[in-house]
Amino acid sequence: MISTKLGGDNAAIHDEKESVGSNRSGNTTFAEIAATRRDVMAGSLAAAVSGFLAPKAFAGYSEGTGIPEAKQVEGGLVNFEPVTIEQYTAQSEGGTVPVISSDYEFQVLIPWGTPIVPGVAEYTGDPNTRPTAAEQELMVGIGHDGMWFFPEAGATSDGMLCINHEFGTDSHLLGKDDPENLDDVRLSQAGHGVSVVRIAEDEQGSWDLVFDDRNRRITVNTPVAFDGPVAGSPFLVNPAGNPPLGTVNNCGSGFTPWGTYLTCEENFNGYFGIVDPNYQLTESQARYGFDADGFGYGWYNFDPRFDISNKDYVNESNRFGWIVEIDPQNPNQPPVKHTALGRFKHEAIAIQETPSGKVACYMGDDERFDYCYKFVSEFRWEDAIQAGISPLASGRLYVARFFVTGRGRWIELSRRNPTLREAFATDEELLVNARQAADLVGATPMDRPEWTSIGQNNTVYWTLTNNSNRTEKNAANREVPNNDGHIIRTREFGGDPESQDFSWDFYILASSTRESEGVFTDPDAAYVDPEGRLFIGTDGGQPDGLQDQLTVFDTTENLGPGQDPTPKRLFVGVNSDEITGWATTPDLRTAFTNMQHPGDGNPQNTNFPAMTDGVTIPRDCTIVLKKRDGGVVGS
Repeated sequence: MISTKLGGDNAAIHDEKESVGSNRSGNTTFAEIAATRRDVMAGSLAAAVSGFLAPKAFAGYSEGTGIPEAKQVEGGLVNFEPVTIEQYTAQSEGGTVPVISSDYEFQVLIPWGTPIVPGVAEYTGDPNTRPTAAEQELMVGIGHDGMWFFPEAGATSDGMLCINHEFGTDSHLLGKDDPENLDDVRLSQAGHGVSVVRIAEDEQGSWDLVFDDRNRRITVNTPVAFDGPVAGSPFLVNPAGNPPLGTVNNCGSGFTPWGTYLTCEENFNGYFGIVDPNYQLTESQARYGFDADGFGYGWYNFDPRFDISNKDYVNESNRFGWIVEIDPQNPNQPPVKHTALGRFKHEAIAIQETPSGKVACYMGDDERFDYCYKFVSEFRWEDAIQAGISPLASGRLYVARFFVTGRGRWIELSRRNPTLREAFATDEELLVNARQAADLVGATPMDRPEWTSIGQNNTVYWTLTNNSNRTEKNAANREVPNNDGHIIRTREFGGDPESQDFSWDFYILASSTRESEGVFTDPDAAYVDPEGRLFIGTDGGQPDGLQDQLTVFDTTENLGPGQDPTPKRLFVGVNSDEITGWATTPDLRTAFTNMQHPGDGNPQNTNFPAMTDGVTIPRDCTIVLKKRDGGVVGS
């Protein structure tokens, strides 16, 4: 998830190159599929798909959508006083400080540079210094994004927080536009990855980091393991014989029923480049967006692992683009990359248990015109855990095809499909090239699928952030290009996540809010709490002088025909930031979100979380949210 308003040279490259997209498959676009979606009469649905879906599969679904209504809560779930546009303008001091609902209070927690072990000095934003690489490996990283809170046994306000560090531009992290040597590269690499830290609330209600033996940093140079079909295959072996190391561009996240954390590798291509000017990209490398200089980090000039033209490291790029599992309780357990879930630009992952005890995982590939995916485990997750293996090590991977009728189909990506058996010699090759496999089976190109979250009735919410390259106006994307994005809902027939048939509808088109007080655009981070509140963090230029924001929906809201859900703005960030990530305590009375790249690292834009002085470097940080009356966050 890269903001559409990043500043700085390589920050601009981030956005420019993600905007291009690399899907040249020519598959039917979501625009074509959805063009008449809202005009289809309910009575024609069964006829439109006759011979494909049995009519009895439609039974029990609300008319015209196939999405069952959420159980309505009397009085509604979301009743706080929202931040108004006028309030933000009056209180944000020109966008240099955040603004929160008058019913809430916030606290800053673990900003970039916070030590995670004793004896390390905090980096507080001095523009004349930066940490060394060795120091940064013992500090909270930069680019706070997806996260989850794992409470201590029997506790509500004490536990381990796993938090992603998606990216930090050279100008922000190094204080210079480009690395000048390997030491600079090591510092940049140490700022990326994941932090695993213990946090706790004191008697005064303030949260802080706690020094604990489980605290650790996972960076681009941390040993990792692979499992699943691709593990041990030639696709992960380099002539250099170097061991698998690291995770990078860790964007959204997820958590498992067995208590582990899932971090998602998104724009991994941006850290690679080409030293040899005569090198020609392979078809696979082009499909994944590799090019000569990546996002401008310059790692490949000093670290040969990231030079894709270096024959000794020919498969290094195949080692990135996976879902990575981390045990927050065991610092001796290496992160595990799950190849069965496919290789693409993973944004986030949401998991639910199926009636048979397996798990279904929902994932978006965050690039314009790429796809929505699902994975279903081979074994019951409890049986797998008892056998000492991850439930994510084996199963079936699917990609979505959407139909104008409001129905859809999960298409399996394996060599059981004759088309894919002809194209790929092995399933290992297919999974490394999951994007090409999805191209071949006619998956539906989407408008940047980002976060997924599972609400009531097994309904999955998908944020589709925007698509600046869209050229066709249609019911699904009313602006051309689609600058505002939207949210859709899917649900498998019969409510069984193992089904390959699903229904879908639009939850909200962000453009529909432009004339309202609750206006928001570019939906990105998403989480539905157990009671049915949907929290959305935005990533893009917000209208009416607002900055990126956290807005809340009541998914149990009783909506009439053609009526959109009501967004309520809980929190608004600072200039040029992104509001992303979500975690909550078990009692739902404390929540955490992140402020990413405040001011794009430019102290002229903001100095947050420091006091405004025009000098101090702004630092990515976590924001602790509480309701003043002690109630549930979002209520």
